[in-house]
Amino acid sequence: MAKDQKNKTLWKWVANIGLGIICFIALFPIISLVVSSFMPSSVLMRNGITFNIDWEQLSFYNYQYIFTEAASYWSWYGNSLVISALTIVLSLFFSSMVGYALAMYEFKGRNFFFVLVLFILMVPFEILMLPLYQLMISTQLINTYLAVILPMVVAPVAVFFFRQYALGLPKALMDAARIDGSTEYGIFFKIMLPLMGPSLAAMAILQGLASWNNFLWPLLVLRSNDMFTLPIGLATLLTPYGNNYDVLIAGSVMTIIPIIILFIVFQRFFISGLTVGGVKG
Repeated sequence: MAKDQKNKTLWKWVANIGLGIICFIALFPIISLVVSSFMPSSVLMRNGITFNIDWEQLSFYNYQYIFTEAASYWSWYGNSLVISALTIVLSLFFSSMVGYALAMYEFKGRNFFFVLVLFILMVPFEILMLPLYQLMISTQLINTYLAVILPMVVAPVAVFFFRQYALGLPKALMDAARIDGSTEYGIFFKIMLPLMGPSLAAMAILQGLASWNNFLWPLLVLRSNDMFTLPIGLATLLTPYGNNYDVLIAGSVMTIIPIIILFIVFQRFFISGLTVGGVKG
């Protein structure tokens, strides 16, 4: 018995050490980025991103420059925050309704619409960009927030995810709510949507990450510098006439903060929501 306990303890330590090594490997690029953000541009141009650190060269100048002189950076930051927040809210609202309807209601053409969602899910976004771009031109939405947000509002992957999750919800709750006189919208918003908390939290993280890092589509539909998002704005720092690697790297580190906050906030709801819901027979 004691030998088995000793073996379990040994394997536990081996597993923890192995996971620690994997975590370090996964975090290595971020650690390198953070350390490099304190280096001056001349050092970065000469040595690149490296752990051969000259501690005397490290300073807060890059961050000081961002907070005091880089006005465009904060304009890009605000644009990304607004676009990502609106994308998350609208995508969760509409995609959850579509997925819920496909899962919980019997209507003519339901399977056809679900197959259509799967088909769109399999089509690369690069193929859809040209017709979407023509649509934005015809509706005169170029260089607006709506041009970036609208194509992402009802994401096929989110619809599929919510539909699969809603299939596991108890329909008996719907029948009980109808008997109590609740409307279909009341059933969804007051009963079913709270039970979909884990799926909402998971998709909030995924949709927020996708919107925050989206580069190609905003690059097509945004024109003016004051409308650029962070990925586009940071890309403009690399030009044939000069490469502001110090500001670029420090700015890239700052872009990680909202994603970390988003993950921390919704992870709590995700874990607590795992125990929600269900009907015992």
